[in-house]
Amino acid sequence: MTLKYIITQLVTLAILGGIMGLVAWVKIPRATPPLDEAEVKRRLAEDFPQTPLDQIWLALDGAGAVARSDDLALLLFRMGDSYVSRSMAWSQALQAQAIKGRFWFRFNDFAAPKASLALAPDWTRAAMGETI
Repeated sequence: MTLKYIITQLVTLAILGGIMGLVAWVKIPRATPPLDEAEVKRRLAEDFPQTPLDQIWLALDGAGAVARSDDLALLLFRMGDSYVSRSMAWSQALQAQAIKGRFWFRFNDFAAPKASLALAPDWTRAAMGETI
C-alpha cells in the first residue's frame, strides 16, 4: 500500500462520515409548538385568505384545530415537524370517526390523506349550529 492510497482512503472515510453525520442531524425532528387560537387564525388566514372564520375548536393537545367557515370546515393539523391545513365540507367534518379519543378526518389528497385530532368528545354536538 502506498501513502497516496492510504490518504485517499482516509479522505474518503472522512467525507462519508461527514455525510452520514449530516443526514443523522437533518433527521432530528424539530419541536412544534402547540397551537393557540391566535396562531390558528393566523395560519388559516395565510392559507385561506378571504375566508371568514365562524368558530374554532382547538385540539386538547394543541396539535391541531377545526374551524368553521359557513359550509366549509378548515382543518389545521400537525404533519411531520410543521402544520398542514386542509378544507372539507362541514357536513363531512361532522361525520369524522372517533377512535380511542381522537377524531379521524379523511381527505382526497395523497399528500395528507387523513388527520387525527384530539378534540373534546362532544365537539360535534357543540358544533351543530353554533357560531360566533
